[in-house]
Amino acid sequence: MKKLFMGVGVAVALSGCANYQPATPVDYTGPTATIKDSVNTLSSSKADFYYVEQVDGANIRNSRINTLSANQGRGMQMAAVMVDRQVPARPIKLSVVARTEYAAPILALTGTVYQVKGVVEFTPEANKSYTVRGVLGEDASVWVEDDESKAVVGAKVEKHGAKLGVFEK
Repeated sequence: MKKLFMGVGVAVALSGCANYQPATPVDYTGPTATIKDSVNTLSSSKADFYYVEQVDGANIRNSRINTLSANQGRGMQMAAVMVDRQVPARPIKLSVVARTEYAAPILALTGTVYQVKGVVEFTPEANKSYTVRGVLGEDASVWVEDDESKAVVGAKVEKHGAKLGVFEK
């Protein structure tokens, strides 16, 4: 019986593991553009992250995931680990997210976490650079902007009531 419970526990733990793909397909040989995540550090234990979660439906590594991984075991301290990636310079769909993150889970449970996410579609220009930006609060938004012109590309994703409940954190 003990082995059964252990087996179920391992299966449940592994079912949460994400399979991350490269942002640019391995067989893609065309021109690329750069898309960067960004962060607004609010304190040594709290930051608002603005990042790409998926490219054309495929989960990719992002600054929130890398920061959480790099800071495990550091207690109430968190240092952001930022990500940028090359994407194909062709029409793409980006799942973008703006989310408050804390250094320790207990801080998230007792603190306020805001989140907004959605899909932005646009065609990156070859050799150009873009950054995911946003604003978090009760009214929240996330978007992708051209680094040179600061113009929003695609559409902004906006949400009223962006505060997460206890079980959503």
